[in-house]
Parts: sequence; structure tokens; C-alpha cells
Amino acid sequence: MVTRQNTQKRILVAPLNWGLGHATRCIPIVNELLSQGFEPILASDGIALDLLKKEFPLLKAIELPSYNITYPKKANHFKLKFLKDAPHILSTIKKEKELVATITRSEQLVGIISDNRFGVRHHSVPSVFITHQLRVMSGSTTWLSSKLHQRIISKFDECWVPDIKGQPNLSGRLGHVDNFKIKPKYIGPLSRFVRKDVALRYDVLILLSGPEPQRTILEEKLLIEFDKFNGTVCFVRGKIESEEVINYKGHITIHNFLKSADLERIINASAVVLSRSGYTTIMDLAKLQKKAFFIPTPGQFEQEYLSEKLMSANLVPSCKQERFSIDHLSLINDFKGLGHIRFQSDFSRLFDLFQGKGELTAHT
Repeated sequence: MVTRQNTQKRILVAPLNWGLGHATRCIPIVNELLSQGFEPILASDGIALDLLKKEFPLLKAIELPSYNITYPKKANHFKLKFLKDAPHILSTIKKEKELVATITRSEQLVGIISDNRFGVRHHSVPSVFITHQLRVMSGSTTWLSSKLHQRIISKFDECWVPDIKGQPNLSGRLGHVDNFKIKPKYIGPLSRFVRKDVALRYDVLILLSGPEPQRTILEEKLLIEFDKFNGTVCFVRGKIESEEVINYKGHITIHNFLKSADLERIINASAVVLSRSGYTTIMDLAKLQKKAFFIPTPGQFEQEYLSEKLMSANLVPSCKQERFSIDHLSLINDFKGLGHIRFQSDFSRLFDLFQGKGELTAHT
């Protein structure tokens, strides 16, 4: 047991900059920390940090070293690119740990919450790792990638899985494994949104995010496909820029990005949603009980698994990026849609860890 005299209640919240999903699912956690008297400090890089700064302009924000994660244009080159990038990623983790050590001392942190940032932890304060991937899908090397990921998670004091322990659940085999060294805490799915019954304004909402160049490749393809769509379309590009910009292309309303309140309103006002099958997007659409169509990011085994899982459960149809055409949208009518999962997180109990009420095992 580690004891500490620090009476301040600053918590570092640090999501991975890989698309927008890790940052957006930290938004409800930051809001809960604020409501319970903590002082969150935001830390990330790139568009993830930009998004959090726009959502919480009054909170302190710190830039962390960037992993510079991008996808190859061809899906079958993903593993090769990852191996090529591995030395840089390892170097970034080392820099991350050094910076977090400095932040822990200078800000007198009482806790750390890392959403998939491997180096954001410190032995002197409770450090939490958030992930829905206890099993990391990587094709024939899933056993190895999962073992490596679990080894990293075991260096943290707690592992929070944003899902339900039993059935039905959203993450499936990704978030449920046997004989894991640290017993994960299933905290319930996370979403920044609230479902509201409003008049429908759009026939289709297109939500894009994720690493380049695949985000741009899909954007260009969908703009061509939906040019011939007979209905109203809202297109959110997922490009976090200095100002919110709206453009119009016939029946298509195009936003570069939207803050949470505006995005919640538009999702509620859309009949169906077309998006990647990222886990955070799935949690959001389940919370809002939407019908959807998914196009997994090419080469991202996790998204491919999730889209296949939901399709086999007759919840959401999907197809590969290169095969999509506007005709695929008709499949949505044959699927149930999302909304069968209970959303409930006991944050007061989870945050006991930062009040000195939870078990803490120091790691080096």
C-alpha cells in the first residue's frame, strides 16, 4: 500500500490521439471528475488534444509526444508499417513517461487516467488504463499482440473496460478474456451523449474520423456516392480546425467538425448514421439507439471484428470500403439497430481510488 499526504485533487486525463474516439469517450469522465470536485488536467496531442481544448476551454491542457500513427493506403501493408514505426513508438513511450513524471511532481497529481497511452503512468500515484481491447486483434499474430498489450496494462494499477462484463455486451472477445493478470473493472459503456426524441432533419448522417490517409480516402469516396443520393445528408468530416465551418453541396450539408452539444443534436435528428465501426462510435450510437451502416477502416482488425460481430447479431450491416455503394444503405431496414445495452457507471466508486480508498500496488 502506498500512502501520500497530497491533499490536492488534480487528475491527469490523457487519451491516445488515434482518430477522435479515445478523446470523445474521455469527455464524460472529465465531466464526472469536475462534478465530484476533482481538477482534471488534459493531456494528449494532435486533433485529440484540440478536441478536448474546445470542449473544456477553461481546463489546463498539456501537449504530449506524438505517436504519429497513420495508416498505409493499402490495408495489407498495415503490419509492415507498424513494425517500421515500432522504434518511434517505443521512443515516444519513453519520452511520455519522462514528461508524465515531471507533470506528476509539478502539478501534484493524485491520479492518472490513461486511455491507451502506454507511457502515461507513475508509480507514486494511482494510474488507470482505459481500454476495450484486452485482446488485440492482428490476424495470425493476435496471440502475440494481445500478450504484449496485456503486459503493458499490467504495469498500471487498474484497468477500466468501458463495457458490460456479461451478456449482451458491445466489445465481445476484444474486452473479455480469461486469466488476466489485473482483474479488469467493467465500468459500463461510455458516451458523452443523451438520447432525445426530436423531429428528424436528415435522412443520413455521415460521421468520419480516424487516422489519415484512410479518413480522406473514405471522405472522397462518400462525397461522390452521396452526390446521387435522393435525400437530405449531413456530412461531418471529423477535421478539428480553428473554426467550425459549414459548406453546402446541393442536398449535402458539410461540417468540418462539431462540438458535443451540436453533434448530439444532429445525431438525434438523423434517421440513420454511416460511419466507421470504431468502438466509441458504437457506444455513442447504442446510447442514442440509432440504426447505422458501418465501413471499417481497411487493415484495422478491431473495427473489422466489431462490424462482423454486429452484423452477425443482425444489429448493423457493414461492408468493406472498396465495395461500398449508395445501394448498400437499403440493407439498414433489415437490421435491428443499436440500443440494447444498459449504460450505467458508478463513477463515485471508481474515483475512490484517487481519494486513497482503493488498493494501490506501486509499479516501476
